[in-house]
Amino acid sequence: MSAAAGGEAPGPPSGFAKRVLVTGGAGFIASHVIVSLVEDYPDYMIINLDKLDYCASLKNLETISNKQNYKFIEGDICEPHFIKWLFETEKVDIVLHFAAQTHVDLSFVHALEFTYVNVYGTHVLVSAAYEARVEKFIYVSTDEVYGGSLDEEFDESSPKQPTNPYASSKAAAECFVQSYWEQYKFPVVITRSSNVYGPHQYPEKVIPKFISLLQHNRKCCIHGSGLQKRNFLYAADVVEAFLTVLKKGKPGEIYNIGTNFEMSIAQLAKELIQLIKETNSESEMENWVDYVDDRPSNDMRYPMKSEKMHGLGWRPKVPWKEGIKKTSMF
Repeated sequence: MSAAAGGEAPGPPSGFAKRVLVTGGAGFIASHVIVSLVEDYPDYMIINLDKLDYCASLKNLETISNKQNYKFIEGDICEPHFIKWLFETEKVDIVLHFAAQTHVDLSFVHALEFTYVNVYGTHVLVSAAYEARVEKFIYVSTDEVYGGSLDEEFDESSPKQPTNPYASSKAAAECFVQSYWEQYKFPVVITRSSNVYGPHQYPEKVIPKFISLLQHNRKCCIHGSGLQKRNFLYAADVVEAFLTVLKKGKPGEIYNIGTNFEMSIAQLAKELIQLIKETNSESEMENWVDYVDDRPSNDMRYPMKSEKMHGLGWRPKVPWKEGIKKTSMF
Protein backbone atom coordinates (compact mmCIF):
# COMPACT_ATOMS: atom_id res chain seq x y z
CA MET A 1 0.00 0.00 0.00
CA SER A 2 1.32 3.45 -0.77
CA ALA A 3 0.20 7.06 -0.63
CA ALA A 4 1.48 10.17 -2.31
CA ALA A 5 1.83 13.62 -0.79
CA GLY A 6 -1.51 15.33 -0.54
CA GLY A 7 -3.45 12.26 -1.62
CA GLU A 8 -6.52 10.96 0.13
CA ALA A 9 -5.91 8.36 2.79
CA PRO A 10 -8.49 6.39 4.69
CA GLY A 11 -8.69 7.01 8.42
CA PRO A 12 -6.42 4.83 10.51
CA PRO A 13 -7.96 1.44 11.30
CA SER A 14 -9.06 1.07 14.89
CA GLY A 15 -8.08 -1.69 17.23
CA PHE A 16 -4.31 -1.09 17.41
CA ALA A 17 -2.71 -0.34 20.76
CA LYS A 18 0.03 1.80 19.17
CA ARG A 19 0.79 3.21 15.74
CA VAL A 20 4.53 3.21 15.03
CA LEU A 21 6.10 5.18 12.17
CA VAL A 22 9.46 3.80 10.97
CA THR A 23 11.29 6.08 8.52
CA GLY A 24 13.68 4.56 6.02
CA GLY A 25 11.95 1.24 6.64
CA ALA A 26 13.05 -0.33 3.35
CA GLY A 27 16.69 0.15 4.31
CA PHE A 28 18.95 -2.41 5.93
CA ILE A 29 18.60 -1.95 9.69
CA ALA A 30 15.08 -0.52 9.70
CA SER A 31 13.70 -3.38 7.60
CA HIS A 32 14.96 -5.89 10.19
CA VAL A 33 13.34 -3.80 12.93
CA ILE A 34 10.02 -3.62 11.04
CA VAL A 35 9.89 -7.39 10.48
CA SER A 36 10.37 -7.97 14.22
CA LEU A 37 7.81 -5.33 15.17
CA VAL A 38 5.17 -6.67 12.78
CA GLU A 39 5.69 -10.28 13.90
CA ASP A 40 6.15 -9.69 17.65
CA TYR A 41 3.60 -6.91 18.15
CA PRO A 42 0.41 -7.85 16.26
CA ASP A 43 -1.49 -5.21 18.25
CA TYR A 44 0.81 -2.46 16.86
CA MET A 45 0.27 -0.91 13.41
CA ILE A 46 3.70 -0.48 11.80
CA ILE A 47 3.89 2.24 9.15
CA ASN A 48 6.92 2.14 6.87
CA LEU A 49 7.81 5.51 5.31
CA ASP A 50 10.52 5.33 2.65
CA LYS A 51 11.31 7.27 -0.52
CA LEU A 52 12.93 4.14 -2.00
CA ASP A 53 16.37 5.57 -2.65
CA TYR A 54 19.09 3.49 -4.34
CA CYS A 55 19.96 1.46 -1.23
CA ALA A 56 16.36 0.67 -0.20
CA SER A 57 14.46 -2.45 -1.21
CA LEU A 58 10.94 -3.62 -0.42
CA LYS A 59 12.23 -7.16 -0.98
CA ASN A 60 13.60 -6.87 2.57
CA LEU A 61 9.99 -6.82 3.77
CA GLU A 62 8.37 -9.49 1.60
CA THR A 63 7.76 -11.82 4.55
CA ILE A 64 5.42 -9.32 6.24
CA SER A 65 4.13 -7.22 3.30
CA ASN A 66 0.62 -8.70 3.47
CA LYS A 67 0.22 -8.53 7.25
CA GLN A 68 -2.77 -6.60 8.56
CA ASN A 69 -0.62 -4.56 10.94
CA TYR A 70 1.85 -3.34 8.29
CA LYS A 71 1.53 -0.44 5.88
CA PHE A 72 3.97 1.03 3.37
CA ILE A 73 3.87 4.69 2.35
CA GLU A 74 6.27 6.07 -0.25
CA GLY A 75 7.38 9.58 0.65
CA ASP A 76 10.21 11.93 1.56
CA ILE A 77 10.99 13.25 5.06
CA CYS A 78 12.24 16.47 3.41
CA GLU A 79 8.73 17.45 2.26
CA PRO A 80 7.13 19.37 5.18
CA HIS A 81 3.56 19.47 3.83
CA PHE A 82 3.57 15.75 3.13
CA ILE A 83 5.03 14.93 6.55
CA LYS A 84 2.44 17.14 8.30
CA TRP A 85 -0.33 15.38 6.31
CA LEU A 86 1.13 11.99 7.22
CA PHE A 87 1.03 12.67 10.97
CA GLU A 88 -2.49 14.07 10.70
CA THR A 89 -3.87 11.08 8.81
CA GLU A 90 -1.95 8.23 10.45
CA LYS A 91 -2.30 9.31 14.10
CA VAL A 92 1.27 8.22 14.91
CA ASP A 93 2.13 7.40 18.54
CA ILE A 94 5.83 6.51 18.22
CA VAL A 95 8.53 7.42 15.67
CA LEU A 96 11.65 5.37 14.92
CA HIS A 97 13.69 7.64 12.65
CA PHE A 98 16.22 5.68 10.57
CA ALA A 99 15.93 7.50 7.21
CA ALA A 100 19.31 8.99 6.27
CA GLN A 101 22.13 9.15 3.79
CA THR A 102 24.72 6.91 5.48
CA HIS A 103 27.66 6.02 3.22
CA VAL A 104 30.78 7.81 4.50
CA ASP A 105 32.68 7.64 1.19
CA LEU A 106 29.76 9.26 -0.67
CA SER A 107 29.46 11.97 1.96
CA PHE A 108 32.78 13.49 0.86
CA VAL A 109 31.42 13.90 -2.67
CA HIS A 110 27.80 14.79 -1.83
CA ALA A 111 28.20 16.64 1.48
CA LEU A 112 25.35 19.08 0.86
CA GLU A 113 22.92 16.28 0.03
CA PHE A 114 23.85 14.56 3.29
CA THR A 115 23.24 17.83 5.15
CA TYR A 116 19.88 18.30 3.42
CA VAL A 117 18.54 14.80 4.08
CA ASN A 118 20.09 14.10 7.46
CA VAL A 119 19.76 17.52 9.09
CA TYR A 120 16.90 19.29 7.31
CA GLY A 121 14.89 16.08 6.91
CA THR A 122 15.28 15.26 10.60
CA HIS A 123 14.26 18.80 11.58
CA VAL A 124 11.13 18.53 9.40
CA LEU A 125 10.25 15.20 10.98
CA VAL A 126 10.84 16.09 14.64
CA SER A 127 8.96 19.36 14.20
CA ALA A 128 5.93 17.57 12.74
CA ALA A 129 6.11 14.88 15.42
CA TYR A 130 6.16 17.57 18.13
CA GLU A 131 3.12 19.32 16.62
CA ALA A 132 1.33 15.96 16.48
CA ARG A 133 2.13 15.32 20.18
CA VAL A 134 3.84 12.00 19.48
CA GLU A 135 4.54 10.10 22.71
CA LYS A 136 8.11 8.98 21.84
CA PHE A 137 10.56 10.01 19.10
CA ILE A 138 13.63 7.77 18.70
CA TYR A 139 16.44 9.21 16.60
CA VAL A 140 18.92 6.67 15.24
CA SER A 141 22.41 8.16 15.20
CA THR A 142 25.90 6.65 14.97
CA ASP A 143 29.09 6.08 16.98
CA GLU A 144 30.86 8.19 14.37
CA VAL A 145 29.60 11.42 15.95
CA TYR A 146 32.29 10.95 18.63
CA GLY A 147 35.13 10.97 16.11
CA GLY A 148 37.98 8.52 16.40
CA SER A 149 39.88 7.39 19.49
CA LEU A 150 42.86 5.11 20.01
CA ASP A 151 42.29 4.41 23.70
CA GLU A 152 39.49 6.46 25.31
CA GLU A 153 36.12 4.70 25.42
CA PHE A 154 33.25 7.04 24.65
CA ASP A 155 30.22 7.24 26.87
CA GLU A 156 27.05 9.18 26.14
CA SER A 157 28.44 12.37 27.71
CA SER A 158 31.59 12.38 25.55
CA PRO A 159 31.85 15.42 23.26
CA LYS A 160 30.81 15.10 19.63
CA GLN A 161 33.85 15.54 17.37
CA PRO A 162 32.80 14.20 13.92
CA THR A 163 35.51 13.95 11.27
CA ASN A 164 33.55 13.39 8.04
CA PRO A 165 30.46 14.97 6.41
CA TYR A 166 28.22 11.98 7.22
CA ALA A 167 29.09 12.01 10.93
CA SER A 168 28.82 15.81 11.02
CA SER A 169 25.31 15.70 9.56
CA LYS A 170 24.22 13.09 12.10
CA ALA A 171 25.71 15.12 14.96
CA ALA A 172 23.93 18.27 13.78
CA ALA A 173 20.64 16.39 13.47
CA GLU A 174 21.10 15.14 17.04
CA CYS A 175 21.31 18.75 18.19
CA PHE A 176 17.97 19.61 16.59
CA VAL A 177 16.34 16.53 18.11
CA GLN A 178 17.81 17.18 21.56
CA SER A 179 16.67 20.81 21.43
CA TYR A 180 13.04 19.66 21.39
CA TRP A 181 13.66 17.92 24.70
CA GLU A 182 15.52 20.87 26.19
CA GLN A 183 12.97 23.46 25.07
CA TYR A 184 9.66 21.59 25.17
CA LYS A 185 10.38 18.37 27.09
CA PHE A 186 9.23 16.59 23.93
CA PRO A 187 10.07 12.89 24.64
CA VAL A 188 13.00 12.24 22.31
CA VAL A 189 15.55 9.43 22.68
CA ILE A 190 18.84 9.26 20.77
CA THR A 191 20.75 6.05 20.00
CA ARG A 192 24.33 5.69 18.76
CA SER A 193 25.26 2.25 17.48
CA SER A 194 28.38 0.48 16.30
CA ASN A 195 28.71 -0.81 12.73
CA VAL A 196 25.82 -3.16 12.01
CA TYR A 197 26.10 -6.12 9.62
CA GLY A 198 23.83 -8.94 8.51
CA PRO A 199 21.62 -10.21 5.67
CA HIS A 200 20.20 -7.73 3.11
CA GLN A 201 22.81 -5.00 3.66
CA TYR A 202 23.46 -2.91 0.55
CA PRO A 203 26.94 -3.72 -0.80
CA GLU A 204 28.47 -0.28 -0.32
CA LYS A 205 29.28 -0.99 3.34
CA VAL A 206 32.47 -2.90 4.00
CA ILE A 207 31.21 -6.41 4.91
CA PRO A 208 28.64 -6.91 2.10
CA LYS A 209 31.01 -5.14 -0.29
CA PHE A 210 33.88 -7.54 0.45
CA ILE A 211 31.53 -10.55 0.29
CA SER A 212 30.13 -9.43 -3.06
CA LEU A 213 33.57 -8.76 -4.52
CA LEU A 214 34.91 -12.16 -3.47
CA GLN A 215 31.81 -13.98 -4.73
CA HIS A 216 32.41 -12.33 -8.12
CA ASN A 217 36.11 -13.29 -8.05
CA ARG A 218 37.25 -9.72 -7.44
CA LYS A 219 39.69 -8.38 -4.85
CA CYS A 220 38.80 -6.74 -1.53
CA CYS A 221 39.62 -3.04 -1.85
CA ILE A 222 41.21 -1.72 1.36
CA HIS A 223 41.71 1.98 2.14
CA GLY A 224 45.19 2.87 3.42
CA SER A 225 46.85 0.43 5.83
CA GLY A 226 43.73 -1.56 6.66
CA LEU A 227 44.66 -1.27 10.35
CA GLN A 228 41.54 0.81 11.10
CA LYS A 229 39.38 -1.14 13.53
CA ARG A 230 35.60 -1.28 13.68
CA ASN A 231 33.14 -2.74 16.19
CA PHE A 232 30.68 -5.03 14.39
CA LEU A 233 27.20 -5.72 15.74
CA TYR A 234 24.90 -8.33 14.18
CA ALA A 235 21.53 -7.14 12.88
CA ALA A 236 19.44 -9.34 15.19
CA ASP A 237 21.25 -7.87 18.20
CA VAL A 238 20.67 -4.28 17.14
CA VAL A 239 16.98 -5.06 16.51
CA GLU A 240 16.70 -6.23 20.12
CA ALA A 241 18.40 -3.02 21.20
CA PHE A 242 15.86 -0.84 19.37
CA LEU A 243 12.93 -2.84 20.74
CA THR A 244 14.43 -2.36 24.22
CA VAL A 245 14.74 1.41 23.69
CA LEU A 246 11.19 1.48 22.35
CA LYS A 247 9.88 -0.06 25.57
CA LYS A 248 12.32 1.16 28.23
CA GLY A 249 14.26 4.12 26.80
CA LYS A 250 13.82 7.24 28.94
CA PRO A 251 12.88 10.59 27.35
CA GLY A 252 15.81 12.97 26.92
CA GLU A 253 18.39 10.17 27.17
CA ILE A 254 21.12 9.03 24.77
CA TYR A 255 22.03 5.34 24.54
CA ASN A 256 25.19 3.81 23.07
CA ILE A 257 24.41 0.50 21.36
CA GLY A 258 27.85 -1.04 21.22
CA THR A 259 29.81 -4.25 21.27
CA ASN A 260 33.27 -5.11 22.55
CA PHE A 261 33.92 -7.17 19.42
CA GLU A 262 36.45 -5.27 17.30
CA MET A 263 38.31 -6.17 14.11
CA SER A 264 40.65 -4.39 11.71
CA ILE A 265 39.57 -4.02 8.10
CA ALA A 266 42.63 -6.03 7.00
CA GLN A 267 41.67 -8.88 9.37
CA LEU A 268 38.07 -8.67 8.18
CA ALA A 269 39.20 -9.16 4.58
CA LYS A 270 41.39 -12.09 5.66
CA GLU A 271 38.52 -13.84 7.46
CA LEU A 272 36.12 -13.34 4.56
CA ILE A 273 38.71 -14.66 2.09
CA GLN A 274 39.12 -17.75 4.29
CA LEU A 275 35.36 -18.19 4.50
CA ILE A 276 34.45 -17.62 0.85
CA LYS A 277 37.60 -18.71 -1.00
CA GLU A 278 38.37 -21.51 1.49
CA THR A 279 42.07 -20.74 1.68
CA ASN A 280 44.43 -20.38 4.64
CA SER A 281 47.55 -19.66 2.61
CA GLU A 282 48.92 -16.16 3.28
CA SER A 283 50.22 -15.87 -0.29
CA GLU A 284 46.85 -16.88 -1.74
CA MET A 285 45.12 -14.40 0.53
CA GLU A 286 47.32 -11.57 -0.74
CA ASN A 287 46.00 -12.33 -4.23
CA TRP A 288 42.52 -11.32 -3.07
CA VAL A 289 43.47 -7.95 -1.52
CA ASP A 290 44.07 -4.61 -3.20
CA TYR A 291 45.34 -1.69 -1.09
CA VAL A 292 44.37 1.80 -2.35
CA ASP A 293 44.88 5.38 -1.14
CA ASP A 294 43.08 6.17 2.09
CA ARG A 295 40.00 8.41 2.09
CA PRO A 296 40.39 12.02 3.37
CA SER A 297 39.52 11.09 6.95
CA ASN A 298 39.46 7.56 8.32
CA ASP A 299 39.15 7.22 12.10
CA MET A 300 41.18 4.38 13.59
CA ARG A 301 38.64 3.23 16.23
CA TYR A 302 35.22 4.01 17.73
CA PRO A 303 35.33 2.35 21.17
CA MET A 304 32.10 2.89 23.14
CA LYS A 305 30.76 2.10 26.58
CA SER A 306 27.23 0.67 26.54
CA GLU A 307 26.49 0.36 30.27
CA LYS A 308 23.30 2.42 29.95
CA MET A 309 21.89 -0.13 27.48
CA HIS A 310 23.05 -2.97 29.72
CA GLY A 311 21.08 -1.29 32.50
CA LEU A 312 17.94 -1.64 30.37
CA GLY A 313 18.62 -5.38 30.08
CA TRP A 314 20.19 -5.48 26.60
CA ARG A 315 23.49 -7.09 25.60
CA PRO A 316 24.66 -8.41 22.21
CA LYS A 317 24.29 -12.19 21.93
CA VAL A 318 25.27 -13.32 18.42
CA PRO A 319 28.95 -14.38 18.18
CA TRP A 320 30.96 -13.08 15.22
CA LYS A 321 31.52 -16.53 13.69
CA GLU A 322 27.79 -17.24 13.70
CA GLY A 323 26.79 -13.80 12.45
CA ILE A 324 29.28 -13.61 9.59
CA LYS A 325 28.40 -17.12 8.43
CA LYS A 326 24.69 -16.21 8.25
CA THR A 327 25.57 -12.98 6.46
CA SER A 328 27.80 -14.59 3.82
CA MET A 329 25.08 -17.09 2.91
CA PHE A 330 22.85 -14.33 1.46
